[in-house]
This record gives sequence, C-alpha cells and structure tokens, in this order.
Amino acid sequence: MFFRALLSFFISISGYAYNPGDIASDFELKSHTGEQVKLSQFSGKFIILEWFNDGCPYVQKHYRSGNMQAIQNLYAENDNVIWLTISSSAKGKQGYLGSIKSMTTIRNQLKMKSRHLLDDSEARIGKIFGAKVTPHIFILDPKRVVRYVGAIDSISSSNPKDIKRARNYITSSMSKLLLQQNPKPAKTRPYGCSVKY
Repeated sequence: MFFRALLSFFISISGYAYNPGDIASDFELKSHTGEQVKLSQFSGKFIILEWFNDGCPYVQKHYRSGNMQAIQNLYAENDNVIWLTISSSAKGKQGYLGSIKSMTTIRNQLKMKSRHLLDDSEARIGKIFGAKVTPHIFILDPKRVVRYVGAIDSISSSNPKDIKRARNYITSSMSKLLLQQNPKPAKTRPYGCSVKY
C-alpha cells in the first residue's frame, strides 16, 4: 500500500503522461451513481476515457451539437466497450462537479451516454494519465494497454460547424481496434481548454 502511494506521488510530481503502448494502472473514482468505480472492473473490455469540463467551449462544441453523445451512443450498446467521462476540475475551479446530485444533473442535462461520470477533483488520475485539456481522449485495450491518446478529432476549433469536416479519431481508432488492428495515428495533439487542476 505504501509503495503504491509512493509510486502515485512520484508519477504526479514527475509530470508523467501515458503514451501508446503503456499499461494504465488501476484507479478508483466516485461516479454520479454514488458508487466507487474501479478501472479493473472493466477488465477484458476496451475503455474510452474522456476528460470533461462542462464550462469549456470546446467541450460545449461537442455536447451542444450532440456530437459527443452520438459517439458515446455508438458504443453504449457494445458489451466490449466502456466509456468513462472524467472531470479533474478542482473545487472552486471551472467544471468542478461537487455533489452526486450536481453530477447527475449535469449528466442528465447533457444527455450523456457514457457509462459513468467520474469525479477526479483531487487530480490524482488526470495527472497520472497526463490529461492536459478538455476534451482529452485515451483509449485502452482489454489488457489496459493505451492504444490511442489525443484529440477527439482533426480540427482544433470550438466551432460546431467544423465537426462534419473533421476526422473523428475516436471512431477511426475504435474501428481499427475492434478489427484487431493498430490505430493510425495512435497519438495526436489534443486541443481544448486546459484541465483546471
């Protein structure tokens, strides 16, 4: 237990960030349902992690247009894929989730289709993964190997009109992975608002 805590502390202060090929360590966060959710409980499934801040214009671009919910919905019915939305905004900062009630309200207002909205307001997980912006996407394979890291799509703007012209990196990566192929690219530069640690 002490070693694990020491390792997490070292990773958080060293500025470590996961890259394709790295194995993601297990974590546990509070969900909008009130339960504690562990990454390891989804062992054997592909996991899509989406860093989130409802006050960010780039996040709003994808949610207000319905784009994010549409992508989430593509995988909501797939037993082999789990989508987890994570907020690492600290208390007092933009995007802070607060209580379970407020988490549920945000989730319902945005009509999220992800499995869980998770509270990482202590920033433990965001800093270990190296989440820099919202949205920032990480895709893990069934063995928790990081297979894609980066932007949601290829056009770094907050304008919803750009969504149709952009290449969606989540769907293109997942299409490859579900066929047991490697995503190309496996890493892109994420765009959005800085995570409010």
